[in-house]
Amino acid sequence: MTPGRSARRRVIAVGMLAVLAYGALAGCVDSVAASAGRDPVAIAIVVSDATPLRAGPHANASQQALLWSGDLLEVRAERLDHLQVYDHARERAGYVAASRVRRLRLEPEQAPELLAVVRFLRETPGSEALGIGYAAAWLRAAPPALLQGPEGAEALEALGAFADRLAERASADASASRPTQAAVAAHLEAATRHGLRFVSRERDGRVRLCYDGEAHARVLALSATAELQARAALALTRADCVDPDLGPAERRRDDELRVALLDRVSAAGLAPSWRVRVAMRRASLWSGLAYARAREGDAVAAHAAARQAIDALASVDRHELADDDAGAYADSAMRVNASRWAASDLEAIGRPLALRVQAGAPGETCVALVDVRQEAAPLATRCTYAQVWTASSSVNREASAVALAVQPTSTWRELWIFRKGRTGWRIQVLPPATTGPDVGYAEFAGWVPGGRQMLVARESRVEGRHRRSFEVVRLDDLATERASTDAESLGPFQRWQDAGWKRESVALR
Repeated sequence: MTPGRSARRRVIAVGMLAVLAYGALAGCVDSVAASAGRDPVAIAIVVSDATPLRAGPHANASQQALLWSGDLLEVRAERLDHLQVYDHARERAGYVAASRVRRLRLEPEQAPELLAVVRFLRETPGSEALGIGYAAAWLRAAPPALLQGPEGAEALEALGAFADRLAERASADASASRPTQAAVAAHLEAATRHGLRFVSRERDGRVRLCYDGEAHARVLALSATAELQARAALALTRADCVDPDLGPAERRRDDELRVALLDRVSAAGLAPSWRVRVAMRRASLWSGLAYARAREGDAVAAHAAARQAIDALASVDRHELADDDAGAYADSAMRVNASRWAASDLEAIGRPLALRVQAGAPGETCVALVDVRQEAAPLATRCTYAQVWTASSSVNREASAVALAVQPTSTWRELWIFRKGRTGWRIQVLPPATTGPDVGYAEFAGWVPGGRQMLVARESRVEGRHRRSFEVVRLDDLATERASTDAESLGPFQRWQDAGWKRESVALR
């Protein structure tokens, strides 16, 4: 296991178990405590980017270093319109213009004022580095009673939020101008000097920076409000910051840890908007666990997990969804629908055709289509490393086509079509989208009489774009003849949609 992966799991475990004694983040304390032990210290926080640290109190003095917003400096004297300071992070002394910093004292009496600034910056996008600096100052100034109380949880949650937003800026600024990229890189460096840690996640050729979440984990160990707990738990359970290189067993254990984190959040004290966000995240995680447990051969546990996912999604009141939550809701619904067959109590009925499943190579499943009326060789066979949902199989009235749900990953479900042609049977695959896999499903929705068409529901999110469509598909080549974002606007869907699909699918949410 890599160090980054181990650290991430340790952070999540801290939040879940709440077994670590509370203390301010070590780096945030050390950045200012080194200056004078536990005595009150006069410090200055840099509020302007690219602030020169000069050798003398003049604008033309030689530059010792370049400081950035959020940097904390020890103030040793004042001369002219400059402050004489010492930068413990860079181990450099010098002068900075007084107009580019704000003077603070790390005393308990100053803690309320510092926290007020943290609250303001918490809701001010673009001020992440400055917010981290003020949060670090508050952690140093606040007495132990505040550190272990609601104010401590609030400050730590804000610190985690600043770190998350800064990581998002760093991940999104690849196409930004060079000065912008330089500023973000400097802010990240300043954040690491305050003890925050970031990890890189590479997915589909793109690198995303993620905060490791230690501040969020510590929030869950304190007497935090329900909303602060929800914020922290949601930050620790984000799907886009999961290590893509985790193996199946490791991913399942991480998902179980994340579900346990969300279970710590009390829904009773939450506002409706936060309650639906927690429910959507729980639905997403349980759907992943349903897939993982089915892959391990534990059908009972997979069934229970899939029911948890479906119930969590059903508990979401769509009237309480904010505009920014629409994408998260669609994503959660796709994940749940991808694994919903794990919760099915149905048995596939397909006479005179049936599917036989047997093990192939290690980890491989082979599916054979057979005619139950005669003992002969299979009509068609295909092997896969994906999860095969045999309960999903459906045969058309003409016994010339069979539909089967096959799930390669926890978030991506394809549709296999066994089709009888002039030269025999063949197998075609209909994916949720032509690119991917990311998140999505393609599922059978009904047979059109005549044996030439079928109804399909497809939904996907690929490269950030969400698409849902209901389609009339030609069986010969799986080409889409008609499509709509509304199933009711298609005549074949009104007449021939499968009753079981309409009852169980999440596509018609």
